Amino acid sequence: MTDKSPIIMWFRRDLRLGDHAALTAACESGRPVIPLFIHDEVVAGQGAAPRFRLGLSVGALGNDLKAAGSQLILRKGNALDVLRAVIAETGATAVYWSRQYDVTAKDRDIAVKAALKDQGIAAHSFAGHLLFEPWTVETKTGGFYKVYTPMWRSVRDRAVPDSLPRPGAIPSPESWPETDVLEDWQMGADMRRGHDVVLQHCTVGEAAAADRLDAFVAQWIAYYQTNRDLPAIKGTSGLSENLTYGEISPRVCWHAGWRALHDGKADAEIFLKELVWREFAYHLSHHTPRIETGNWKPDWDAFPWNTDKTTPEVIAWQQGRTGIQFIDAAMREMYVTGVMHNRGRMIVASYLTKHLLCHWKIGLDWFADCLIDWDPASNAMGWQWSAGSGPDATPYFRVFNPVTQLDKFDKDRVYVQKWIAEGRSKPTETALSYFDAIPKRWSMTADTRYPDPIVAADEGRKRALGAYENRGF
Repeated sequence: MTDKSPIIMWFRRDLRLGDHAALTAACESGRPVIPLFIHDEVVAGQGAAPRFRLGLSVGALGNDLKAAGSQLILRKGNALDVLRAVIAETGATAVYWSRQYDVTAKDRDIAVKAALKDQGIAAHSFAGHLLFEPWTVETKTGGFYKVYTPMWRSVRDRAVPDSLPRPGAIPSPESWPETDVLEDWQMGADMRRGHDVVLQHCTVGEAAAADRLDAFVAQWIAYYQTNRDLPAIKGTSGLSENLTYGEISPRVCWHAGWRALHDGKADAEIFLKELVWREFAYHLSHHTPRIETGNWKPDWDAFPWNTDKTTPEVIAWQQGRTGIQFIDAAMREMYVTGVMHNRGRMIVASYLTKHLLCHWKIGLDWFADCLIDWDPASNAMGWQWSAGSGPDATPYFRVFNPVTQLDKFDKDRVYVQKWIAEGRSKPTETALSYFDAIPKRWSMTADTRYPDPIVAADEGRKRALGAYENRGF
């Protein structure tokens, strides 16, 4: 081992050059740095939309590295096998990466680190995907937080280090190992017809993410508390798409929010709370990994949810054909843009799990296939929060009424008109795009009759409350 042996910088969900602790450490070592992205078993296991969007981010990172005088090496296969192969080809003696906290990624990383160390290879993991490492946030009695609000209070005033600048230079090796061609991976192939539709709505790469944050702080953060609940307007940051792939760091967002708050934009605190809500999801995923696969509250294991995802009710929900306008508009927004307004996510999740009494895992899996901003921890916590089986201080018997929610947050039906075409003489372009994005086998057009409700709002609430009562909840 010499001081000039290369370091492999293994990129995963940290696809940026700025505020990147692992990359900065590698560059400051003075040793050659070999940026590497592996299409491994974790990537292969992702749904169609997340894998498609990840491919776009990998491409953007490759362009940024090329502009910086470096290169992104692409390989496909088992993560450990690929790392060992690149180590053998380059003489690298260290691998750096940014930590991930979901169960699948952690299991992989623990095994990889142990195997590399046994081989005499230095394996170093760094923070960067979160503001606070989950094991550093504790209650006064030493346990982890199971309720969001106390966690927010505990970290609100905690010091967060300044963001790191981009490395001034990324030292290159004398020769580069061979690389795959990104296009050959066809990471967007499973999107089929939806590929070109959703692509128009993606905001990809580190520079675009920074511009998105700047525009949000300049124009929208001052009105965030009210506007974030109105799905018809641009009231949110949209940064979930970029945060999930690490095109922007939460630390950069955190400091931007605090600057806005100090500039007199009081609503910026709500934005900061949303960043900590994301932290809370990973906090729970780290301490209670069962949240990703089973009921966070074990007493829900006996609840008689429907688990058959082929029932007509589930299919109607998936297709945005429930006859409940808020539900259908939100689902169609997801098929066209790859994202869904947060208010919509709460409503469609509540409707599936409570009005239709379907297991939250049906919805979790569907979102994991359809969302370009899919995040393993946030998706799991969000679905369990809505279903009542998760970390929510509000009683499980809260059932959102999708009709009154629409009256409250889309009074003039602007959102509905934007996404539902049936029954309208002049549908909007966005509403028509839905029919271009969905599978042909659904056999739907804008002339198809809009359905009557499969389960009315009041009827669904009564059914849910009756099911809770009968199970002794």
